[in-house]
Amino acid sequence: MSETAERGGGFHQDPEQFRKWGHAMVDWIVDYQKRVGELPVLSQVKPGDLRAMLPASPPEKGEDFAAIAVDLDRVIVPGLTHWQSPNFFGFFPANISGPSVLGELVSAGLGVQGMLWATSPACTELETHVLDWMAEMAGLPDTFKSSGSGGGVIQDSASSAVLCALLAARERATGLQTNETGCTGNLVAYASTQAHSSIEKAVKIAGIGRSNLRSVEVDQQFAMDPSRLAEMIAADREAGRKPFFVCATLGSTSSNAMDPLGAIAALCKREGLWLHVDAAMAGTAGICPEFRVHQEGLHLADSYAFNPHKWMFTNFDCDCFYVADRAALIKSLSVLPEYLRNRATESGAVIDYRDWQVPLGRRFRSLKLWFVIRHYGVEGLRHHIREHVELTQKFAGWVRDSEDFEILAPVPLNLVCFAPRQGNAFSEELLRRINSSGRAYLTHTILGGRHAIRFCVGQTHTRLEHVRAAWELICETARQMKSGS
Repeated sequence: MSETAERGGGFHQDPEQFRKWGHAMVDWIVDYQKRVGELPVLSQVKPGDLRAMLPASPPEKGEDFAAIAVDLDRVIVPGLTHWQSPNFFGFFPANISGPSVLGELVSAGLGVQGMLWATSPACTELETHVLDWMAEMAGLPDTFKSSGSGGGVIQDSASSAVLCALLAARERATGLQTNETGCTGNLVAYASTQAHSSIEKAVKIAGIGRSNLRSVEVDQQFAMDPSRLAEMIAADREAGRKPFFVCATLGSTSSNAMDPLGAIAALCKREGLWLHVDAAMAGTAGICPEFRVHQEGLHLADSYAFNPHKWMFTNFDCDCFYVADRAALIKSLSVLPEYLRNRATESGAVIDYRDWQVPLGRRFRSLKLWFVIRHYGVEGLRHHIREHVELTQKFAGWVRDSEDFEILAPVPLNLVCFAPRQGNAFSEELLRRINSSGRAYLTHTILGGRHAIRFCVGQTHTRLEHVRAAWELICETARQMKSGS
């Protein structure tokens, strides 16, 4: 009899079958992680290959789970680019860990809906507490802790965080009138030319308009130029526009550039502008006191975000978003239909995180973050962050000592941007060949007109031997290209 055959009036998987296949799936994940370093990092399939393996129509009758499990290896694995490979050096780390996976599993099994305190008090209160832990661990100012007027919330990504910050800034600048009238006036926002594309998307969604986002020039280190920011603000005011929002970046996606936060924060304070600080990947480094040097001025910021799902061994999605004035955020995003009214909310004694984000519904994300922090402890997290930075600096040293390559940007943490001296076309082909080999995966950016290869260290199981093997592959491939082979 099929596992899905009707029994007792339903087609649900019974508890013992769930137990059996739950164990089997954990075993599968463990086996996958053991062999992932041997698989081609970049998927070798062609567009449409996966869909061609799937039936055109859904199954009319349910299948045994054994058949579904087989298709993980037959269909899914070949179509994966393996982010958990120790040879993955592209984009940014997405370094999951056992405790995080187990936290995600428990969260899925509980299936709670955390939109209100009343719908699951544990979901809300654990999140508040863990976000306060994170603020302490990362050396954030007390203004971002729930004990004062601020506090933290878990968003799905830094993109959602900057959107929420922008909306709160918009409403503060217009006295909450934009939500009522839909007119933004002449509001103007600012970010550097190296800022993440999510800021451009946010101004479009928020009705500010892309034409009202100013791209501030950067210095030779690809960090925002505060003097140029001041000039642009003054020019907009002179033209009758209303500057209201600045996004500073600590660790840009392109090159890990660090904007001079102290000078930018002081300027925003004088001008009365909302300052949001995007530290998506680099914020994790703040767990180590020696890497907090770029946080000077953070106490003047209105909001701050970083992603534990980038470099803190926590599964996507998990962004820690902090505000110094939670009332400004809540007033901007809160709506209360009758069906959500309850005594706890009306008492004013609880947090309803639905008011801190765009969607109503929310998952129990803090559970996996709680598991990770308790498993590693601050000591364990610091150990691995420092190890990744050390490996990165070692790689940067090899590049500096090479006659064939040069570094194109500062290397403050775990990202090296470098290029062969033969020019952009050579660099593009070099990257293509490296990735096509399946032995490593790197990505690129453009810095000062140069095609830069990005080498990012931070995956859970990346060690010195993987970094050394990648460097040897890079050098070997470049030699082959120069010899014409």
